Amino acid sequence: MRILLAEDDSVLADGLTRSLRQSGYAIDGVRNGQEADTALSTQEFDLLILDLGLPKMSGLEVLRRLRARSSLLPVLILTAADSVEQRVEGLDLGADDYMAKPFALSELEARVRALTRRGAGGGPTVVRHGPLAYDQVGRSAYIDDQMLDLSARELGLLEILLARTGRLVSKEQLVDHLCEWGEEVSNNAIEVYVHRLRKKIEVGGVRIATVRGLGYCLEKYSDARAGAGTGSGTNAAAGHALDSK
Repeated sequence: MRILLAEDDSVLADGLTRSLRQSGYAIDGVRNGQEADTALSTQEFDLLILDLGLPKMSGLEVLRRLRARSSLLPVLILTAADSVEQRVEGLDLGADDYMAKPFALSELEARVRALTRRGAGGGPTVVRHGPLAYDQVGRSAYIDDQMLDLSARELGLLEILLARTGRLVSKEQLVDHLCEWGEEVSNNAIEVYVHRLRKKIEVGGVRIATVRGLGYCLEKYSDARAGAGTGSGTNAAAGHALDSK
């Protein structure tokens, strides 16, 4: 999940960034409202954490412009403890939740998990794909009830593939969702992450299929064999051979 953090307090911003990165999120940080508005206009995110007291452009104006573009991006606003009016106005403008400063990092992380689930369409907290199960709250994956040891990048990659099960995910889409704004990541690095994840999940009933030149697709073994036998599905639609290199 990719989060934009708009917070001008450098100490708080650094602490939030470290904490959320340790939880496996990609964090892009901006320090004023104009930068936040520009980032939201040009990039895709899964959540906005928005301080209302930003310089150059207020957080409320950033939120107003975001909703004027018909964006449904989940927004968690941060406010001073005594700014009740701002909290009310922020919620009226379309914020999804708020936290008053100071706050506990554990509570903020719980709210982030809830909002990113809501932004993905809600639904069950455990996503299943054949023998593979992924707990969206605990951010843990299992094959036949055995927990997998996955890195933060591998978890992020699995989340993206599960959210688009049966559909192709290009390397460019993986870079957009896994990497922070301005971070340079090569296609070779994406291939390494895919290779590592493959080794851990392709142990019974699930695989990451490669459509040469197009991207990746999460499949069940039975689906892949049926597609190979009938000439239908991802293979036929793409017109390319699947492999798992």
